[in-house]
Amino acid sequence: MVVKQNGDFLFLFEAAMTNPNGDPDQENKPRMDYETSTCLVSDARRKRDSRDFLKEKGYRIFVDTLGEKKVPMDKMFLAIRDEWLQDEQRMEGLFANNIPLREKWELFAGKDQASYYDIYQRWSADKKRKSELTEFNNLFLTEIIKHSLIDIRLFGSAMAVEGVSRTFTGPVQVTWGYSLHPVELVKSNTITSIMNDDNSTFGKKHKLHYGLIAHYGTINKYSAQLTGMTEEDRHLFRQSLVQGMMNNQTDSKQGQTPLLYLEVVYTPEFDGYLGDLRRFLQVEYDENKAIRKLDEVQVDFSKLSTVILEMKEKGYVDKVVAWVHPFVEKTAFSQLPPYEVIDLWASIPVFVEA
Repeated sequence: MVVKQNGDFLFLFEAAMTNPNGDPDQENKPRMDYETSTCLVSDARRKRDSRDFLKEKGYRIFVDTLGEKKVPMDKMFLAIRDEWLQDEQRMEGLFANNIPLREKWELFAGKDQASYYDIYQRWSADKKRKSELTEFNNLFLTEIIKHSLIDIRLFGSAMAVEGVSRTFTGPVQVTWGYSLHPVELVKSNTITSIMNDDNSTFGKKHKLHYGLIAHYGTINKYSAQLTGMTEEDRHLFRQSLVQGMMNNQTDSKQGQTPLLYLEVVYTPEFDGYLGDLRRFLQVEYDENKAIRKLDEVQVDFSKLSTVILEMKEKGYVDKVVAWVHPFVEKTAFSQLPPYEVIDLWASIPVFVEA
């Protein structure tokens, strides 16, 4: 079922003796707001973890590589498009379930009995019918996304592709994350050898002592209707946030642990959001002591719980769902709103496209 309810979510993780998000403009040091000593993590980092993990589980990813090499978006589109056009059975199934798409195809193809791929190539070469091809491509790509490109169903994409005029706004939007307290960079930088294809160079490992980092995000039901994001996709996204981080255990990412995913799911009739949920958090720590572990930070959710209760009484909130790492003590995250427990550690079955 396509998503029909908006949502706000929080994702908290800890980073201990690690580099949460290297800044290429600063020798790959952890991204920082140096004026406030706040660690920053881009939204792209979170999406990359999700994409990579879902790919490992067999899901087709559009923002990806071909033959282990990064390729422009237009070439990726051509590769995926041609896979579909060369699969006669898949194309027949697509046309059977999408009458407008079939009608646009038949308008050009007529009674031509050639393969779908050959007909499309002739169509592409006919410059007089360029606008018709663009209309077909828009519908065709939308159907491909709904059937097999989970990252665009979730995160959308601006299509810098000739012959495609549609832009897909992602239902899932993630903000930049930031630490909920001041952080310190490790002063002693380890020298490391960086291996390339045919040689090696020397570099430095830049790390953070400790950071409790929070991302905020939204899920939009109207954008979901356009990309075809389903409730199953919604849960896959939640799982991929947690499991994607756990499975991205590279040398620079060791020490990162997901701690909390909390989502406010609104009623189908409600079109709004509470806004950045992080502003409702009250964070306490000893300002005179360096923070080195979670026990030294306390996050109070009282304000958030109160606001959610008020929204629920007005009929705007359907439910709150959450996953909390069993490592987290109640004193660390206190006064959480009442929530339904979701299991984000449950194994995601390997996806096999029909």
